[in-house]
Amino acid sequence: MKKIILFASAILFGAAVMAQQKVDDVIKMNTEVHNFGKVKQNVPVTYFFEIKNTSDKPVVVENASASCGCTVPEKPTQPIMPGKSDKLKVVYSAAAVGPINKDVYIKLAGVADQKVVHITGEVLTPEAYDALPAKDKN
Repeated sequence: MKKIILFASAILFGAAVMAQQKVDDVIKMNTEVHNFGKVKQNVPVTYFFEIKNTSDKPVVVENASASCGCTVPEKPTQPIMPGKSDKLKVVYSAAAVGPINKDVYIKLAGVADQKVVHITGEVLTPEAYDALPAKDKN
């Protein structure tokens, strides 16, 4: 009897997992990686990731967070209607000299997994940045 209950529970759990939507079935990003290039230390940089709703229902960005406090995402405040797009603002503080390799996590209401997008680049000291040719500056 225990085996039957265990088997039935496994089937129900499997069906529930299969029924959940995947984040890539609901939204499409304009890009999953943005490279800021070379940026000047202590001069924050901003990028807007575009989120397009590819589903037939409104999408709510429940939360947006980052892998560290130096990166601050701002989620859209209104639901994204089917076929429409909105922007996720990401500001990187550029306080520390060195490579930029940060993750931004996007959590949608009603979708179990998160979408992860990335920002990359390199923060240079003001002197090193100012010495760059104009074409290499952000």
